Amino acid sequence: MIGDPGGIGPEVVLKALATGEPSKLCTPILIGKKHVLDRTLAACGIDLPLTLVGSADEADDAEGIAVLEVGTLEPQHYDFGRSSRESGDAVWAWREKAVALAEQGATDGWVMAPIDSGSLKAAKRSADDFLPEESYLLRLSGPLRIVPLSEHIKLSEVAAAVTPDKVVHVIHLLNDNLERWGLKAPRIAVAGINPHAMFDEDRERVLPGVERARAEGLNVSGPIAPDSVFRHAVEGKYDAIVTMYHDQGQIPLKTSAFEGACTVFMGMPYVTVTVPHGSAYEIAGKGQAQHLSMLAAITTAAKLGRKGDFSLA
Repeated sequence: MIGDPGGIGPEVVLKALATGEPSKLCTPILIGKKHVLDRTLAACGIDLPLTLVGSADEADDAEGIAVLEVGTLEPQHYDFGRSSRESGDAVWAWREKAVALAEQGATDGWVMAPIDSGSLKAAKRSADDFLPEESYLLRLSGPLRIVPLSEHIKLSEVAAAVTPDKVVHVIHLLNDNLERWGLKAPRIAVAGINPHAMFDEDRERVLPGVERARAEGLNVSGPIAPDSVFRHAVEGKYDAIVTMYHDQGQIPLKTSAFEGACTVFMGMPYVTVTVPHGSAYEIAGKGQAQHLSMLAAITTAAKLGRKGDFSLA
């Protein structure tokens, strides 16, 4: 799904596909509008042939990259660097099509390019609408693999959102996914809520969940001081980390290696991957956006979609 028409989503998608790497692993299909892509190709100087198709089945025979058009977005409804209600409506329609294709088995999964909160707000939606309740986001960047228990909530609400049951559930979900992707008996660390994991919330809300998961045979440690657990993972002591809230994991991950990072939706019956950055209106249409995160997202999705061809070892 090509992302907000006024942002860098279409640019990074086209740049990633222009490397030729994704096509070695899969048959890519772009869900959006071809006029958005044509405008981006011209503005950013990207050379990539595109072909309209009427269904996912036609993509294998398309000359160049297949484009499946959805929705009613017109060229006058958007421009680089500008949010609009029509853009918000468009990305939701494109998202719904991507999900439908995956649910029908017409594709093995989908990748979401950057969306924009302004366009979504104008369309009376939010970024959280794109995250199903049953899913958790696993961020991948270099040696760090991080999944938080909560996403966009107030810091004052974090402790109450942590429960032993949720800790156990996410540990199992992470363990099962990592094993399915080729990492056997993964070593999982669980960060504490507080400095040095030393207060009541850590003993009462985090520790019981870790102990239950360990008793059920998983290789899990915690709660571990948040100021050291990420360094331990970088040094190879742990394979993945469960964090207590969004920024606790995002700050070290984006500091460690931002370009080339991607995010996998865990808990879904099909592959869904996205990137850890926004639509960057300030550089949209200028050809300046880095595409390595999108390239990582597409190639990761393709490998996961090949069912057993992906190894994190």
